[in-house]
Amino acid sequence: MNILLTGGLGYIGSHVAVVLTQNGHEVTIVDNLSNCKISVLERLKLILGSTPYFLQCDIRNKAILERVMKERNIDAVMHFAGLKAVSESVQQPLLYYDNNVGGTISLLQAMKSCNVKTLVFSSSATVYGTPHYLPLDEKHPTNPQSPYGKTKLQIEEILKDLAASDDVWKIIALRYFNPVGAHDSGLIGEDPNGVPNNLMPYISQVAVGLLDCLKIFGKDYETSDGSGVRDYIHVLDLAEAHVAALHYLSMTSDNFLIMNVGTGAGYSVFELIRLYERASLKKIPYEIGPRRSGDVPSCYANVDKVASAMGWKASRSLKTACEDTWRWQILNKGEKFK
Repeated sequence: MNILLTGGLGYIGSHVAVVLTQNGHEVTIVDNLSNCKISVLERLKLILGSTPYFLQCDIRNKAILERVMKERNIDAVMHFAGLKAVSESVQQPLLYYDNNVGGTISLLQAMKSCNVKTLVFSSSATVYGTPHYLPLDEKHPTNPQSPYGKTKLQIEEILKDLAASDDVWKIIALRYFNPVGAHDSGLIGEDPNGVPNNLMPYISQVAVGLLDCLKIFGKDYETSDGSGVRDYIHVLDLAEAHVAALHYLSMTSDNFLIMNVGTGAGYSVFELIRLYERASLKKIPYEIGPRRSGDVPSCYANVDKVASAMGWKASRSLKTACEDTWRWQILNKGEKFK
């Protein structure tokens, strides 16, 4: 199939590009480069032996999306483009609604115009908000606590309404938990602009000496060691889930689905630090700060639905994710590639 990846040079999109290509699909990438670097394209060439088709484009430009879909004979879209920093979304909600929700509407209008009606959407477990029970299944109430999470839920609602209006649409929203790790080549990985918002790249940059100290927000949660517990999924497992989702959409009679993508297990901040210290042979200095508003003690997935429907489950360990992240970080230390 000819697959369009929006945000395809980002952390998750670039890994999905690798896995799709290795499974025989033709990949077309559009990205506005707001939170990634053009050098990722060259790195994809080193991994794949060929360069995926790329067009620098903001998804709010419907005319360009329509043109590229027609020229590239696109069969399906995987939608990763979006702003994703929770704290930034609180400070700049209009930016997030315009980019995430407005951009998705533009994309969907272009898809409809070009009769491209198969979509895998990058959603998030943030739509659940504070857990009422664990593990979180897809029937858990949704109550996102930030504008970022609200944009993801609003997009899900738009997709649900769109699918209900026309049963030719085939749409699946994958609710990610916490993607971590890197490609085992060390050529692509998570390279956030500025100070990382996520725990793994923050630990990684402390280990390699780019940051001085890890700040842990709270150690008095009702967990095994007092630190927050999360479900960390290797980015390559997540990428493989997208290929499984694409295959499943071609077989199912349902035209709108929501599925969790995680491991079904939770690890605490301190457990992740210890695993990373073993992988890197570095001591991770840290300091304890107060809890952050909106943080929950524990959050991990029930993955029964994705396992039974698609026959997919995560296969890589958090230990492997730490090792792959360290390889990526040490190979790219100081380069912060241009």
